[in-house]
This record gives sequence, C-alpha cells and structure tokens, in this order.
Amino acid sequence: MTLNIWFNRWFSTVSHYMDMIRNNPDQQKFVIYGTHPNPDTVYFKNCDVSSTEPDISGEAYLQFCLDYCMKNRIHIFVPRKENVLISQHLNKFEEIGVKVLVCPIGELMTLMDNKVAMYRSLENKEKEGYPIVTIPSYRIVNTADSFKAAYEELSKDHPKLCIKPIIGEGASGFRVIDNTTDTIPVLFNTASSQKLSFDTVYKILQTEENFQDLMILEYLEGYEYSIDCLAGADGTLIAAIPRKKGSGRIQEIEDNDELLEIAQKMAKHYKIPFVFNIQIKYHDGIPKLLEINPRMSGGLHISCLADINIPYYAIKLLLGEKIESLHPKFGVKATYIEQSVILA
Repeated sequence: MTLNIWFNRWFSTVSHYMDMIRNNPDQQKFVIYGTHPNPDTVYFKNCDVSSTEPDISGEAYLQFCLDYCMKNRIHIFVPRKENVLISQHLNKFEEIGVKVLVCPIGELMTLMDNKVAMYRSLENKEKEGYPIVTIPSYRIVNTADSFKAAYEELSKDHPKLCIKPIIGEGASGFRVIDNTTDTIPVLFNTASSQKLSFDTVYKILQTEENFQDLMILEYLEGYEYSIDCLAGADGTLIAAIPRKKGSGRIQEIEDNDELLEIAQKMAKHYKIPFVFNIQIKYHDGIPKLLEINPRMSGGLHISCLADINIPYYAIKLLLGEKIESLHPKFGVKATYIEQSVILA
C-alpha cells in the first residue's frame, strides 16, 4: 500500500527527511506532500505534490490542516508549524484516519515548548531525588528594572550573560550581553550580530513598561551538542545520537556516555515518543540544558550519518510497527556545503 505523507511548513532541511523516508530500507512506497506559504520553498523540489498554504495561525490553521488531510487523503501528517496546538487536537485527526507524528500528550508538548516551564519541571525532578541534567543559572524578567536587577545579581557569579525568549526556535531572539560591543572594531566584525551591550538592551527594554517574559541566564562557553533521539510509542528510548557542533560547519557524531545517560534519563522520566532532540552546551566541563525539541531537529540529517534512518523509523513506530535493535556508528565527522537548486 502506498502511503500519503504530508509535511506542512518546515525547515528547508526537511528535504533530507523526505528523501530518507522515500529511500527506506523496506521499500515502502510513499507519496510525499509539502506545503509552505512561500511558493519558492526549496523543499518543494523533493515533494511529489506541493502547494502553498495560507499564512495563518491558531484555530484557523488547525482547520486548514484537517481540510488538507481530508482533501488529499493523507495517511501520515508530520507537522512543525502549530505542532503544540495540533497535539492537543489529535482526536480530530484520528476521526478522519490520519496518524500524526507528534507527541500525543498535549500537556507535555506545552511543557517542552516553554523553556522556563521545562527548566522548573527538571528542577522539581531534582528536588524529588531524580536529577536528569544541570540547568543554567537564570532569571525571568518582564520590565527594564527587573532586567537590571537580574543582570546585577547574576553578574556576581557569571562573567558573561545572555537573553532569549521563553518560547522560540533555534537562535531566534538569542543575544549575548557583551559590554565591549559598542566599539568600532566590533562594528566591523560580522560575527558580532548576536551581541548587544547591557546599556543597549536596557535602553530598548525601557521603551515598554512591561514586555513578554524574557530569560536572562549565564552564557555557556563550551561545545554545543544536539542529541537526536528515537523512541517507541511508549517513550522507551531506542537510539540516541550525540552530535557535537565544532568550528564553522563541522559536526561530529560522538559516543559520549555522559550525554547518552542524559538522554536515557529524559526518556525515562518524560516518556517522549517517536522523535525528539535535546540541546546541550558544556560550561566548565558540565553539560547544561539549552532546550528540548519534541520533533525532528534541523540538523537531524547529520545524525542520520550514524547509519540510522531516524525519520523513517519514527514513521514505522507511529504506525505501530516494530523495528530491530539499532546500533549507531559513532566517530563520524561531517560538514555540508551550499548547493544550487533551480526552482523554475
């Protein structure tokens, strides 16, 4: 049986996941659908069927997804946009016979989507005697004065701080507070785009009496890792692949017992099904949590160089099929280059 699988608004790297699902070891046939508001979306080239979707959100977008699935007889839906909202309404998709590759526990999706709520949950686990991963020192602010007070407090123990929104993806809204930025050399340094001085941030925040909650936290200086995880429908961890982000675009798949243990503990206590990603950064030799993403990460295709087709196996698990034990190939060092793609 040929299965219709739909990816809604995703990262451009989803093109790799489409190809891995299509070129699966079981020779299962798929028709791959893809949508995005931008008609020039690059991953349309990897789809069998592609079209633009409306640039809407919330309940209106949820209804669009249901209508799209019915109209195109979709069997499997792999959402990124509005995946939290979709997880809270899975019954509506089940009623029309659609399997959705998303954590089916709406409360857990909401928890992981909010960095502060997840940090506090992990802190509570530690208080209960179940330490999983170290949390960076942080404060939550929503006024210029509370930002100033938090900055002064955290600066006593941490020489460098940063800010980021509570809800967001990747480096969106992330800024390092660096008081050497207001100089001519830094002005001409293209690598300084994510740096702002305390005075600049404070001045910007003073333009509003209150603003959305913002995290101010210690800046972590060490290597960053992305742990891509595959789990069964019950959350049992099947494979975890730590991916070290080196200089430039160099990444390395590393057999790191410390990080593998974090993945095991996270799976044991939160039971996140199918596929998820843990972002870790070291500081003074200690791995500290950045965030958890209950979906395929943007760099998952690099982790799949460990000889594990995570996107396809996640689909198999979603469909209730069993997979054999998996053994990642560690020690792979990789990079990537830009490639020209003709759109029309």
